[in-house]
Amino acid sequence: MDTSPIRHILFDLGGTLMHARGDWDSPLKRADQALTDKLLEHDIKLDSSTFRANLRQYYAQRDQDFRETTYHFVLRELLKGLGYAEVDESVLRSALDAMYSITQSNWILEEDTLAAIQKLKSNNYHLGIFSNAGDDKDVQELIEGFGIRSYFDFVLTSATCYYRKPHARAFEIALAQWSISPEDAIMVGDSLQADIFGAKNLNMQTIWITRRAQFTADEEQRIQPDFSLSGLDQLYPTVERIALTRR
Repeated sequence: MDTSPIRHILFDLGGTLMHARGDWDSPLKRADQALTDKLLEHDIKLDSSTFRANLRQYYAQRDQDFRETTYHFVLRELLKGLGYAEVDESVLRSALDAMYSITQSNWILEEDTLAAIQKLKSNNYHLGIFSNAGDDKDVQELIEGFGIRSYFDFVLTSATCYYRKPHARAFEIALAQWSISPEDAIMVGDSLQADIFGAKNLNMQTIWITRRAQFTADEEQRIQPDFSLSGLDQLYPTVERIALTRR
């Protein structure tokens, strides 16, 4: 039996380390319009409601198979179906960037995130992020904008790894960055299904952050995290408690 303390912590991002400033209705409408306006600069006509309808189909599919085909793929295939088969990659990227310039402004770092990760890092914990996200560049820019990059050994997204939490491969890819087994890591997240259920299936220790959590009665009954916290202010003592059980 391994008696060394657990020193590796994998974080979710949205709903765990950051949250939305307000509801998404207005930002998403403005973001979709920014994307279609950018495409129009290149003589590509796309109705914003059509784009959003395709995204909803994409969301439904990835929630079933836990595989990420990315916003870039969705947009490219949509335009191809509308007769724009040879759209330059830089045009697609510029349109997505225009969209994310709007949505990024609606994300804000949780007030207790910085203190929590600073405390963990200063006590020699290794930190990583795995975010279910349809665009890697968007997430990387958020991390840079928050000024927290230096605290993490890596920031991974399902957009680059193909698999979404709770798929086992998502966690395996993250843990491979540290070359450790699941038993040597703690998962911290707000989603009972994606974060807690997925991690527990691999025998990771789990900490459920409840303040932004959205869940069904079935999930609450079926999925039991090792620890539940309302925020990150008690994360360090909880992690220390878990680590001590291995000594």
